[in-house]
Amino acid sequence: MTVDEFKSLMAPVLDAVAARPLDGALADHLNAQFPAGGDTVAAITKACHDAIAAGWMCDQGPPNCRYGRVVEPAPDTHDLSIDVVDLTDIAGPHHSHPTGEVCLTMPVTAGARFDGMGAGWCVNEPGSAHSPTVSDGQALVLYLLPQGKIKFTRN
Repeated sequence: MTVDEFKSLMAPVLDAVAARPLDGALADHLNAQFPAGGDTVAAITKACHDAIAAGWMCDQGPPNCRYGRVVEPAPDTHDLSIDVVDLTDIAGPHHSHPTGEVCLTMPVTAGARFDGMGAGWCVNEPGSAHSPTVSDGQALVLYLLPQGKIKFTRN
């Protein structure tokens, strides 16, 4: 799996996100069109595990909080960046989403939850903020950011 192959795999999801506002209705749409137990999410999950094993995804950070930007925003991604994090029982750094965030939770440990949610899609609306938290084990979280925008809180 290469970065270009991963971007191609993500194209239908990117198209679906670009066609709608970032809100709860988008999360419902993504969960219906690309369900956690479906072929598309299974392929994305496998691709993430393969890319992590190959060393080019989630290649930064300590063992329980690995991360990395996979794809920069560009016209062919509808100006969405693609990032993936690998989190184990941790609350990550607090940040806000100036333009919103679309997340896919892929539990590695059965029952692992991201911000209280199991496998599937969630949407953080523009202006929202959180400390991304994985509980009850390990999960991969793929997130899409319009214009790649994220603002980390400074202490």
